[in-house]
Amino acid sequence: MVESINTKVELVEKATSYLGAGTYGQLMVGDKGFEFFNDKNVRDYIQIPWEEVDSVIASVIFGGKTIPRFAIKTKANGTYTFSSKDAKATLRAIRNHMDPNKMVRSLSFWDVVKRSVSNIFHKKNKNK
Repeated sequence: MVESINTKVELVEKATSYLGAGTYGQLMVGDKGFEFFNDKNVRDYIQIPWEEVDSVIASVIFGGKTIPRFAIKTKANGTYTFSSKDAKATLRAIRNHMDPNKMVRSLSFWDVVKRSVSNIFHKKNKNK
């Protein structure tokens, strides 16, 4: 059995981890860090201490009414993407443990398209 890094748990929520194929489980937000435990395989877990979290990136749609997924970017090990039953409550619990300025929105589809088009034209003008 895996031992939790948290001593006090603030939120437990059903969630999906998108590390490789989607796996279902429980996420836990506590005083020491963020944890995800797989429902079917007890050895499949993710534990991220708050000191390792660099930023949290939320995918926001419909003007902030829906948050389908969020990602936790760590200082050393990359980015972990999750979705939870109540993502707003999860992000509020995470905000209690880190700087709110490090919680950002991801780019929308149209923002990505605009950037790529402007980069194409910017590179053509730069080469002339």
